[in-house]
Amino acid sequence: MLALGLLLITGSAFAYATAPEMPELRQLDLTVLREKADGACTVRWTDPYEHRTREGAYRCDPDRDPQLKAPSYDPETGHGWDSGFVVAEGPDKGELYALGQDDEVYDERIALSDRLIMFGLPLLTVGLVGGNIRAAARLSGVRPGLVDRAWRLAGAAAAVEEDRTRAVEAVREAWVPLREQRVREELGRVPVTRLRDDERRRFRTKEWEKAGVCTVRDVLDAGVWELGGLPGVGRLTAEQAVAAARRTADAVGADVVVRLSAGHSDPRTIALVTALHVLVEAGPEGRDAANAAEALAARLEPLLTDAGPATGCATMLRAAPEDRRRARSAVARLRHQLAEAERDGLTARFGQTSVDLLRAPSGELDALSAWTDFERRPRAYYEVLAEVTRDTGAGARHPVVG
Repeated sequence: MLALGLLLITGSAFAYATAPEMPELRQLDLTVLREKADGACTVRWTDPYEHRTREGAYRCDPDRDPQLKAPSYDPETGHGWDSGFVVAEGPDKGELYALGQDDEVYDERIALSDRLIMFGLPLLTVGLVGGNIRAAARLSGVRPGLVDRAWRLAGAAAAVEEDRTRAVEAVREAWVPLREQRVREELGRVPVTRLRDDERRRFRTKEWEKAGVCTVRDVLDAGVWELGGLPGVGRLTAEQAVAAARRTADAVGADVVVRLSAGHSDPRTIALVTALHVLVEAGPEGRDAANAAEALAARLEPLLTDAGPATGCATMLRAAPEDRRRARSAVARLRHQLAEAERDGLTARFGQTSVDLLRAPSGELDALSAWTDFERRPRAYYEVLAEVTRDTGAGARHPVVG
């Protein structure tokens, strides 16, 4: 209906635009050569533009003074006189033009234009009203401000997750070499005679010990290639021995204790305590905020994806009906999530936690501060270390002070 209304109005405008207009005219004298009672006549005139004499049909004024008509006007020639007009511009320049000669065509075009617009305007009005109602229905649920707030909250949550992950990884990276050192120390105390093959039988280790392979650590250091080269040791036996040594290492690693010495001259221990200091300072509140951020991000991600069309009128209008339905539902759920986040003060908590976790050590002064804090409250450091290494597969236990 809207399209038909627009088509009719366009046709009306076209009819109006193509209605003939009176051109620019120039008045001149006409010599009437022949004339009928109804005013149809043949005249002669001098073309003011081409400067030549021309003849042509014209519509003379039948009601003009009889003295201007033949033969009264010029008894000698029998010609009459009249005043007429020629076109003063355009392709018809110099041609005769009778006033009112285009009135009939003009009236027809204007009447057609009026009829078209008379039918087109009601159709256009109905189409616009109906279209606006449909557009309003399609645009319901557009909430760019709300979606933007949800994106900012999701960004804050993601930042907390990243900051917490970075701090935890720093602790683990500092802890791994200390743990490996402790595992090697323990394996160096386990005699090679304790190893068992796949059938739980002891290996014949006399030749091994003669070659200096006396402990489980020595077996791992030698490897299959070197161990298999010893007298009486084949490749299969060497592979079984190394596999048994690795199982022993796993068992020891699951129960090994990383000791944080009260003296802080070991750079690796200093690095671990300094990394732990960041998480200890953030406290349980930082851990809880990171957990809340992770849970919130998981809830917001699918909602923000579905709410994409709700970011603007254009995107909502272009969206498919099912996408608009999902967007409206997502906006409603995002509103609920934002209300809960505001009630719990999550934005402020996330911001403070990020600040705490970004206080990375940058020099000896920070390391000294971390050690001082560790000596004041060692249990807090042990608890954090146990927490962040619990899921590494190492089976970390609470370290003890050596």
